[in-house]
Amino acid sequence: MPTSERFRAMQLLTSVPYGRVATSMRALPFLAVARHVVTDGAVLLRMHAGYGYHQACNGSVVAYETDNFNSGEQSLWSVQATGEARVIEPTEAERELFGPGPQEVEGEPFDPVHMRIDPQFFLVHTLRDVRERSLQHTG
Repeated sequence: MPTSERFRAMQLLTSVPYGRVATSMRALPFLAVARHVVTDGAVLLRMHAGYGYHQACNGSVVAYETDNFNSGEQSLWSVQATGEARVIEPTEAERELFGPGPQEVEGEPFDPVHMRIDPQFFLVHTLRDVRERSLQHTG
């Protein structure tokens, strides 16, 4: 990937705080919400340890995706970063980048776990001049 495309992907990642990490657990695909920050060319994730999703991600190739689809803007984008995830103990400076976490998750105290993804490649998709329509359901 050209350096300019990688830089653009990293810039977009830094513009939103949350995304979804995708991998498989017991041969089934899953997505989990995570808070992310970008530092030193890596994507650091913070998620709730109580679900055990970090165990499935640790040492596996994962995809991390985020977007601005709910922004109301007419130019929409999504970024996917793919690489191996590793559970880490973040530095104090890295912890500060995340800011405070939630107090509770599903009624339980938030128990943070951190992972590092060193992306091997990025996908950036853009939609221009999106005109939103209100949701319509049949039924």
